[in-house]
Amino acid sequence: MTNLADVALWLSRPAEEVAPQLLGCTLVRKVDGVEYRALIVETEAYAPGDPACHAYRKKSDRNAVMFGKAGSVYVYLIYGIYHCLNIVTDLEGVASAVLIRAVALDQIPPWVQSSTSHRLGAGPGKLCRILKIDRSLNGVSLDPESDLWLEIEPNSLEVIQTTRIGLTKGIDIPWRWYIAGHPEVSVVAKG
Repeated sequence: MTNLADVALWLSRPAEEVAPQLLGCTLVRKVDGVEYRALIVETEAYAPGDPACHAYRKKSDRNAVMFGKAGSVYVYLIYGIYHCLNIVTDLEGVASAVLIRAVALDQIPPWVQSSTSHRLGAGPGKLCRILKIDRSLNGVSLDPESDLWLEIEPNSLEVIQTTRIGLTKGIDIPWRWYIAGHPEVSVVAKG
């Protein structure tokens, strides 16, 4: 599914429903006229009532995009150096988003100094660096016109569900999913 209205409608559900279904879908980033395709292999959900959600306390300038239309992009900076890409989900006015934690690239962009694409997208900061995703994309809609879009593919992958990574709040909520056995997953669950 690539029709923008259909994609937005498909994303207009709670993040914890959308996140596992994004696995196996393709994130496409167009840079200098070239399309770079990235298979989504790991996601995390953030939703209302979740103390780890950026919009848990209130709406602010930083998190306002999370309250917007499904299919918008919420990009934020962590540690002052790493960007993180989130896809806004649910109904407008409901702060809900899915963090894209890891992707598998179809090709190595020319600005990357590596002879292999292995693990280049294994982490939210890495995938943003590789795909040239930064705060300039915050608030745009997933749309070929914005040079960043989503191709939804129904899948029947083996998926692992576990707790999220790198949090101090909501650490026991099992809202991280990844494709079982995929080498690009950022961190494999123990046990």
